Amino acid sequence: MKIPKSILKKLNERKESDSFRSLFIASNGIDFYSNDYLGIAKLKGPDEGLDGSTGSRLISGNSTLAEQVEREAADFFNYPSATLFNSGYAANTGLLSCLPQRGDTIIYDELCHASIRDGIQLSKADAFKFRHNDAKHLEERLKIAKGEVYVIVEGVYSMDGDEAHLALISMLCEDYGAYLIVDEAHSGGVYGGKGEGLVDCSDDDDLFGAIVFAKIITFGKAFGSHGALVLGSEELKDYLINFSRPFIYTTALPPSSIARIRFAMNAVSSAEKERLKLKENILYFRQVAEEKKVTLLDSTSPIQGVIIPTNAAVKAKAEHLLEKGFLVKAILSPTVPKGQERIRICLHSYNTQKEIAALIDAMI
Repeated sequence: MKIPKSILKKLNERKESDSFRSLFIASNGIDFYSNDYLGIAKLKGPDEGLDGSTGSRLISGNSTLAEQVEREAADFFNYPSATLFNSGYAANTGLLSCLPQRGDTIIYDELCHASIRDGIQLSKADAFKFRHNDAKHLEERLKIAKGEVYVIVEGVYSMDGDEAHLALISMLCEDYGAYLIVDEAHSGGVYGGKGEGLVDCSDDDDLFGAIVFAKIITFGKAFGSHGALVLGSEELKDYLINFSRPFIYTTALPPSSIARIRFAMNAVSSAEKERLKLKENILYFRQVAEEKKVTLLDSTSPIQGVIIPTNAAVKAKAEHLLEKGFLVKAILSPTVPKGQERIRICLHSYNTQKEIAALIDAMI
């Protein structure tokens, strides 16, 4: 079959730079790479023989179940409304492509992930990044921003594993009248009394309402499911239903997926022991790594990183660890900057201390 030369050129460039991606299925090994931080994906969910989807929610795909789960999710996450999307990617692109208008300003942390960046590119607003977790640089951007201003951060950053400085950022947003959007893809389920997310860990009640204008929860991480939510005001929900193209023009999640989301929220809300065990495993991992003189990125989340510069070197290390029975992922440039290639380790509540210690020994 004939293939455009430009496509072949780009594929060859990826191969020559050791950044070519391919799919694989791991048959055996200890899980240090999945986002299933609490083991919820391993739990058997509802088996109700539910039918598939038939269309977008604005045509035939809406259901009593979908609306019930949205209300339950709004209560769970302490927001007036929740809007279901088919994935975290769809939620971010759906929100950011339609919310900021021409003449408005988007200011985003430079380490925000791809779906946020793609949503921003689809927007007609002006957009500027600020240095990662740098409140001073954010304020410099806020001082010159025009129109309505939207500040976008992640609760826990997916590649470095560190947390957003939400207390400082929220105060700046309040001072400058900016609307704060927090993507809690990797913090939802793990943080908060019931897994509500990092926002709920703050002692500052003012984080709710006007300051955190919208919050994104992805069910494909700690909730062990699929789909996502945009949480916010009732007016924001109405706006998304009317103007968010990924919501309007996408076939709705099937009832079986929505039932799984309900199951996952209930499982996460009662997973106190798993959250505590996960925290213990994070502390143990970092303690043993320090003892073994393995240098880690600064993270107290389940996402831990070991920098191994160059794609070739980090791929070789990942293959070595796989041969030793450890499932980890090499994160290559251009996903991360050149020189910041890394082994990305995801810790879970079900990892044992013996497994963790053995992984660190294999890293040396």
